Amino acid sequence: MSFGITKTIPASEGQERVDALYDGSVREHEFHMAGTPTRLKVGDYVYTIYQNQLVGRLRITRIEPGAVNPKSGKPRTLIYVAAPGERLPLPLPKQGHQGTRYTDGADWPL
Repeated sequence: MSFGITKTIPASEGQERVDALYDGSVREHEFHMAGTPTRLKVGDYVYTIYQNQLVGRLRITRIEPGAVNPKSGKPRTLIYVAAPGERLPLPLPKQGHQGTRYTDGADWPL
């Protein structure tokens, strides 16, 4: 299993945003999470969920603490991933959520 976090891509960002993470359109992408991650490290994964489906995963290349949420002023950490990532041939059902959740990667097919 491959440790990481799950992030839900909002429907308002559209299928184009999801596709860009996996088709080579972008080389890097930034996710964010509240506070400072205690168990996450470079080399772990961000598993992406879109419309209640696990779509793929991207390897974390760097973690930058010390950012501030522009709306709330609360601390957050920027999580950078390399793109394109690994896209599943067929998405798997996975409930979307707000924020960030740790995962052991058990949903990822071997």
